[in-house]
Amino acid sequence: MQCSWKAVLLLALASIAIQYTAIRTFTAKSLHTCPGLADAGLAERLCEEGPTFTYNLSRKTHILILATTRSGSSFVGQLFNQHLDVFYLFEPLYHVQNTLIPRFTQGRSPADRRVMLGASRDLLRSLYDCDLHFLENYIKPPPVNHTTDRVFRRGASRVLCSRPVCDPPGSADLVLEEGDCVRKCGLLNLTVAAEACRERSHVAIKTVRVPEVNDLRALVEDPRLNLKVIQLVRDPRGILASRSETFRDTYRLWRLWYGTGRKPYNLDVTQLTTVCEDFTPWPPALMRPSWLKGKYMLVRYEDLARNPEEDEEIYGFLDKHKVPASVRNSATRPRKLRFRLSYDIVAFAQNAQAGLAQLGYRMAASEEELKNPAISLVEERDFRPFS
Repeated sequence: MQCSWKAVLLLALASIAIQYTAIRTFTAKSLHTCPGLADAGLAERLCEEGPTFTYNLSRKTHILILATTRSGSSFVGQLFNQHLDVFYLFEPLYHVQNTLIPRFTQGRSPADRRVMLGASRDLLRSLYDCDLHFLENYIKPPPVNHTTDRVFRRGASRVLCSRPVCDPPGSADLVLEEGDCVRKCGLLNLTVAAEACRERSHVAIKTVRVPEVNDLRALVEDPRLNLKVIQLVRDPRGILASRSETFRDTYRLWRLWYGTGRKPYNLDVTQLTTVCEDFTPWPPALMRPSWLKGKYMLVRYEDLARNPEEDEEIYGFLDKHKVPASVRNSATRPRKLRFRLSYDIVAFAQNAQAGLAQLGYRMAASEEELKNPAISLVEERDFRPFS
């Protein structure tokens, strides 16, 4: 009986040791499972080199600026980039897209989309944990000794263009313009950049590459993060006008319509419907699902343009922030301009936009109404964060 008792005791102690080791391993490693990456040929590399995480005991605020192209997201990004206690990254998901899309067909399947979203969420988790080395999986050509000159729009991040990450000649307080950053800073050392990230209290990331708010649910509910989502929207008519000017070759036929007054027979209407699809996040945002409670804020571009106090609303949503003077008086603040489109284009666009009224955008009933600056096409709405 004595030997049997000792055997039972030894088995119990061994079981406890095994469970303790398993718990330690589980909590130390990332919970992501690299869904679908085997099809992209990256699963083994990404999972083996995957980031490690701990629970967010410090409650560092993680900020995600969710937008669509030409909606004013660069300005909103600057609200955080100018803050000395924020580590800001401009479009890091560009690298995921640039790496994975060539492997997929033009019309990506649901499986391909899941791969993209899974990779994007894993990269966001790692970046919020200041693990910039995980980004190396998506940089081409791969960094050497954790240094690279291929980080997309590095110059848009103040931290990546100032000491100690960059040591340019001149004053210690020198703030480099985006083009000067790439030219004067040389290679980016991702290890040093990660250290600079860890020294900041908050990490902010801007992206136009997450299709829907619902795609973020896993991150919002992740206990290792304290994620707050700021979704920026803009009048789709203004987005179409801005894209037509910015991407002149791509939107050449729209500009031809505007210039001649005649709609081209081969107009690519999907360029307009894509604007509509970019706003598929509207329903969950307006329905206020419980998982977004206290985690989500909707901001209209037009409110930023006409009301500087909107900055205070955004910072208030993040609790501990105060608006820096450099942002409060920024010369880059969006200007309140009527979109430059002819009425026939506007009427065509309005017929394709089912969600205009939901966000307080009025339809122009005539050319006179469109051209009259005294008639506002933006209704007063209060989109305060829900708590």
